[in-house]
Amino acid sequence: MHRMAIIDPVLHEYRSRRSLSPAGNEKDIPVTADVEADSWAVALTPRLAQFVAVARHEHVTRAAQQLGMPQSTLSRSMARLEDDLGVALFARHGRTVSLTAAGRTFLATCERALSEVDRAAESVRADADPAAGKVAFGFLHTLGSETVPELIRAFRADHPRVRFQLVQNYGESMLQRLRDGELDLCLTSPVPDAPDLVSRRLDEQKLRLVVPDDHPLASRKRIRLAEAASELFVTLEPGYGLRRITDAVCAEAGFTPKIAFEGEEAETLRGLVAAGLGVALLPPPAVPRPGVAELTVTAPRAFREIGVAWLDGHPDTPPVAAFKRFLLSRRGQLLPR
Repeated sequence: MHRMAIIDPVLHEYRSRRSLSPAGNEKDIPVTADVEADSWAVALTPRLAQFVAVARHEHVTRAAQQLGMPQSTLSRSMARLEDDLGVALFARHGRTVSLTAAGRTFLATCERALSEVDRAAESVRADADPAAGKVAFGFLHTLGSETVPELIRAFRADHPRVRFQLVQNYGESMLQRLRDGELDLCLTSPVPDAPDLVSRRLDEQKLRLVVPDDHPLASRKRIRLAEAASELFVTLEPGYGLRRITDAVCAEAGFTPKIAFEGEEAETLRGLVAAGLGVALLPPPAVPRPGVAELTVTAPRAFREIGVAWLDGHPDTPPVAAFKRFLLSRRGQLLPR
C-alpha cells in the first residue's frame, strides 16, 4: 500500500499529460528486463517515480509533499541515485533544482518506463474484473463449430461483458499452454490424468465409423469394428487425443489399423473419406457431410470423454472462476444430443 501511495500520483499525472501529446510522438521500445540481484533494474526501479516527481516540480520539498514522504528522505534518495549512476541529474539552485542534459535524457526514459508499468497494472486489473474480465479458453477443433459457441452464448446471458481469448488446438498442445500460463481452462479429450493438472469429466461423445457413400458398408446402419479390420484408415496425426482413442478402440477390436493418411482436423478427414481414400472413426459432424455414410459402432464401445482441465494450484480470477463453475454445471449436458 505504501508503494502505491508513492507511485500513483505520478502515474496519474503522466496519464493526463500523455493524453494531450500529439499523435505519433510515442515510440514502442522493446526492452529485455534484467532482474539479477545486481542489475540496474533492481537498483533503480524504486526511485524512478521519485526522480520523475522531483524533475517535474523542480523542487524537492513540493515533490516530497506530493509523494507523501519526508523531504530529507527524498533528498537522500536522489543523491544516492546520482551516486549509483555516477552522473549528475540535477543542478541545485537553493531550494529549487533543474535537470542537467543527462537528467533530461533519463527523465524521458523513466516516463516511458512508468507508463509501461501503469499500462501493465491496468491490463491485469481489467482482465480480472468480475464483470468484464478475460477468460483464456482452449478447446478441440471438433468442438469449435457448435459446442463452444453455444457454451459462450449461454454463459454470457448472465455475464454479458466477460471477454474470451479463444484457442483451438489439439489436446497435448493445449495442456502445455495451460502449464505455460497461456490458458486458464481447456476442453479436451481424453480427460488428462496428470499430477500438475485438475480435470473433470463433463460428457462423452460416441464415435462413428465413417465410410464413403459408395462403399460396400455404406448401406449398413451398425457395424462391429472388427468388420473394418481390412480397411485403410484416415486418422489424425500421432499426439492427437482422437488418434490415441482410435488406436485403442481398434486394438480392443483385435486389429491395428492400416493408416493411409494422417491429418490435423476431423472435417478434413471426412473429406478424405468422401474422396474414397479410406474410412475413419470420428465424432458426429456439426452439419451432415455429403459423400459419406456414418455407421454406429456396436462393439467395442467407441466413444471419447470430453473434460475440462486447469492448472493445479493456479488462482482463478473472478471471471475464470465463474466460467469454470458454469462448465461444471453442464456435466452431462455439454454436447448436443
